[in-house]
Amino acid sequence: MSESAAECCAVPPDSGSLNDEAAVEAAAKFKALADPNRLVLLSLVAAGENAEACVCDLTEPVGLGQPTVSHHLKVLVDAGYLHREKRGTWSYYSVVPGSLEGLRETLDHLMPGEDDQDSAEHHAEETVS
Repeated sequence: MSESAAECCAVPPDSGSLNDEAAVEAAAKFKALADPNRLVLLSLVAAGENAEACVCDLTEPVGLGQPTVSHHLKVLVDAGYLHREKRGTWSYYSVVPGSLEGLRETLDHLMPGEDDQDSAEHHAEETVS
């Protein structure tokens, strides 16, 4: 490869790309959301009264047993999306404020040329289709 081709294809050192640590952290957060049951559980907790829910109220809507639901909720807690509070024998979960905005910032960082207006127009087109 010629020197000019190497220069052309090289990523500038200050390009703002994710470093290894940030990429590993982002991948773990995205992985936690990559399960449909976890997405449903997260949405159920967010939609609950006072934006919280008891594990006892989450098993029936997803059709899973309590141990499986508890496992999925633990993954969401460990990823930083949910907060767990023990009340007597039950655990209550609430959405960690700002947890999803961090993912939006990561995506914005990965796609620096796309602004909010373009994203809103794209989403509107998908909704209409």
